Amino acid sequence: MQKKYLTIYEDLVKKIQANVWPVSTMLPSENELTDHYRTSRETIRKALNLLSQNGYIQKIRGKGSVVIDFNKFSFPVSGIESYTELTEKLQFNSRTTVEKLGYLDSENELTEILNSNSNAIWNVVRVREISGEKIILDKDYFNEKYVPLLSKEICERSIYDYIENELGLVIGFAQKEIVVEEPTEEDRKLLDLEGFSNVVVIRSHVYLDDANLFQFTESRHRPDKFKFVDFARRVKN
Repeated sequence: MQKKYLTIYEDLVKKIQANVWPVSTMLPSENELTDHYRTSRETIRKALNLLSQNGYIQKIRGKGSVVIDFNKFSFPVSGIESYTELTEKLQFNSRTTVEKLGYLDSENELTEILNSNSNAIWNVVRVREISGEKIILDKDYFNEKYVPLLSKEICERSIYDYIENELGLVIGFAQKEIVVEEPTEEDRKLLDLEGFSNVVVIRSHVYLDDANLFQFTESRHRPDKFKFVDFARRVKN
């Protein structure tokens, strides 16, 4: 049986999507929602926390919860999460198509980036489709020294799950840059970009916990569907 806060969360999502509470309006108070759903305040808070995490509301201290533009998905800038982990957490209706799986040519600048002069480099190109729209192009490159075998099935599910749970490796940290670029021919061929003149590109160098670089990735996003979020704390000298 599904937990009650999830049932309430799903009902609130349906109402937000149906414009019962338009963007920039306030949800009913916690007390009003508690009475409406005949449940505890703690259960309502769990449902509201899930709405906040998934980008439907913004909590304002002392005022309540305001509805925000749910058509933009919140992707964390810091932290390392696989696409599969994100879509499961955000409950997206998602599909992955593997467009390319193979080795790069030996003479490639990524050979030097990944320190793989004596090892092959895996090249994986995947299209991410959310709610029927192709809006992310992921281009991943792995040093074969650390990732010796990849299959289409692994790439369709989760490469990180395979790396951590089957290969037993520990992913440590990543260095990222975010830029806005004009779409390439490949972007326009594989993504639904009609009417869009830019893509948001996140390039990441990903390291194992022993500080060995094992992956370079380039994730190309249609700009209208994403907001990239982070948490920052001011530190005074």
